[in-house]
Amino acid sequence: MERSFAKEVGSLALGAGEVFHGEGILAVTKALLQSGVSYIGGYQGAPVSHLIDVLGDARGLLDELGVYFENSASEAGAAAMLGASIHYPVRGAVTWKSTVGTNVASDALSNLASAGVTGGALIILGEDYGDGSSIIQERTHAFAMKSQIWLMDPRPNLPSIVAAVEQGFRLSEASQTPVMLQLRIRACHVHGSFVCKDNVAPAISTRAGLAEGRFDYGRVNLPPSTYEHERQKVAQRAPAALRHIVAAGLNETFPGTRDDVGLIVPGGLYNGVIRALQQLGLADAFGASEIPIHVLNVVYPLVPETLLAFCEGKASVLVVEEGQPEYLEQALQAMLRRAGARATVHGKNVFPMAGEYGGEVMLRGIGRYLALQGDTAPTQRADALTGWRQQAVESLQTPVPNRPPGFCVGCPERPVFAAIKLAQQRLGPLHVSADIGCHTFGTLPPFNIGSTVLGYGLGLASASGIAPLMQQRVISIMGDGGFWHNGFTSGVVNAMYNNQDSVLVILKNGYTSATGTQAIPSSPSQPASRPLSLDIEAALRGVGVRWLRTVPSYQVANMRRTLDEAMSTPEGGLKVIIADGECQLERQRRIKPRNAERMLRGQRVVRTRFGIDDEVCTGDHSCIRLSGCPSLSLKPNPSVLRTDPVATVNAGCVGCGLCGEVAHAAQLCPSFYKAEIVHHASAWERRLARWRARVIGALAGRAALARGASA
Repeated sequence: MERSFAKEVGSLALGAGEVFHGEGILAVTKALLQSGVSYIGGYQGAPVSHLIDVLGDARGLLDELGVYFENSASEAGAAAMLGASIHYPVRGAVTWKSTVGTNVASDALSNLASAGVTGGALIILGEDYGDGSSIIQERTHAFAMKSQIWLMDPRPNLPSIVAAVEQGFRLSEASQTPVMLQLRIRACHVHGSFVCKDNVAPAISTRAGLAEGRFDYGRVNLPPSTYEHERQKVAQRAPAALRHIVAAGLNETFPGTRDDVGLIVPGGLYNGVIRALQQLGLADAFGASEIPIHVLNVVYPLVPETLLAFCEGKASVLVVEEGQPEYLEQALQAMLRRAGARATVHGKNVFPMAGEYGGEVMLRGIGRYLALQGDTAPTQRADALTGWRQQAVESLQTPVPNRPPGFCVGCPERPVFAAIKLAQQRLGPLHVSADIGCHTFGTLPPFNIGSTVLGYGLGLASASGIAPLMQQRVISIMGDGGFWHNGFTSGVVNAMYNNQDSVLVILKNGYTSATGTQAIPSSPSQPASRPLSLDIEAALRGVGVRWLRTVPSYQVANMRRTLDEAMSTPEGGLKVIIADGECQLERQRRIKPRNAERMLRGQRVVRTRFGIDDEVCTGDHSCIRLSGCPSLSLKPNPSVLRTDPVATVNAGCVGCGLCGEVAHAAQLCPSFYKAEIVHHASAWERRLARWRARVIGALAGRAALARGASA
């Protein structure tokens, strides 16, 4: 969920010697300003979405320093910004969610890494790997190795993170290579403090621009320059990087009291390791460990001399590395064997091959490693500490149900999927090419709509292979964020060029809502210095889309009719339906404070609520199966003659009206009713309400008498 950092950005102006207190992402921003960065760009995505928000709120300070900031249209656009550092001694930083964002940016990154940089180029990545991830389970490490981009993974505390940002620029400049800085979700949100330095206004900035451009064919990615680039990577850039890592002390060694064993740990996992050692009685509350620990704040490239020195004299070492393949473990094995060292390397033989290393995994893995060295006490302690899980399972006797994500209450995308589900009652099962965004939740119950998900904005593009092979048209889903990110060119333009006969539904909610409702080119409000709002309909018509309909998202019956028309019209080519409905979260953020202020001033405020007449409800629950709104729930049937629970609307209702719309479109029972709650009503409204209450009371009393007589 998006939040404003307008208050917190004041800490970005702190000077030398002052103490910063705050969150990880704010510390990253402060470190960028202390490093004399000239330009910053990026694309939102968890867990670094709010880095873009912070920079947007700090625009005044950025302008004062002459730092250019751009909320890029995609990760590819952000990566291409780093081209400014190829020829010129300017420092630049970009950010996005990895690995999906890195995949989008891969073309620009490969070319950047080949050409090399003059100014420092830093890529800040939200490394979203593990149980709390919302994406495919991959890591950045493989991409860094493939393109020879150095990868930093600092310990999750503010001084280490700030130092990594500052050192990332220096490492980049020392080796003429871009540097990736990965931050896991806990590092992004960790709180702490550090001693500040003064912000540095860059020598080359929006206030002091370059006088002339430069050209060097040796920096152009064409043969024979590309062959020279590869030679430079091996002969010059990598050795320079290794020298700087050693000279700057970027990796850290924490000595222990035991000399026969050791732990080699990426910086991002250090907190989990030290906590596990504390739980096992092998470290104190301040982090002093009995077992020596070598922390890799730079996980690529590895420094052979430092690792060999750490392993010298030890019988074995344990590499703590999440995910597969085990790049660090394999590299260390090769180094030790080539050097003839005797230390045995452990890793995936005691840790799981895949998945996040949480607290329980850390305890068991380190315990197993020490048991192999003849020390069984830590394993026994780990078993005692983790046995509660089995005890909980035995106590519950039934598995705990999964809690998958879902649409928010009142989400405007929910009625669209309800309409598609109703349309399938007549058309039969359809192939629906889903897309990445909030609307991906449509693949979950109660809708189960969406056969494939291939990438952000790629719903329509992914339909191009299956559409010609289906006997009826294919439906593709695309959000307005995905439309501007990638979908317009790779999806719409591609479909128009190839005369694809299919249906595209664009969910126009006004924001990239899945990452916190950041603004997009067609948002109703823009964060830029001047108003700017692009038009999706104009863009579609500009590339030749003729069959185009805009339907309010909450009009389920209308949306169903429009889908039927799109699927059955004899007109060929691409047919586009724009489902227009603002993100309900953003709408509530806007109207709730405004209504609260109006109520305090004694002004009239109307709130809409929906309910269900439990005497009319049959207990069929089709409304729940067709809308899935969290505010629709169940309660005991008030009738002693019926046992099925009836539907009810709880207090979370935001008054979107979807439940009634679905009941109407599906011709369900007429048990839904709409109520308007009027605050500070006029005298006429109060009189009218009293008159209505008398009439309804009289009719209800007559009905009750009739029921009594018939009984």
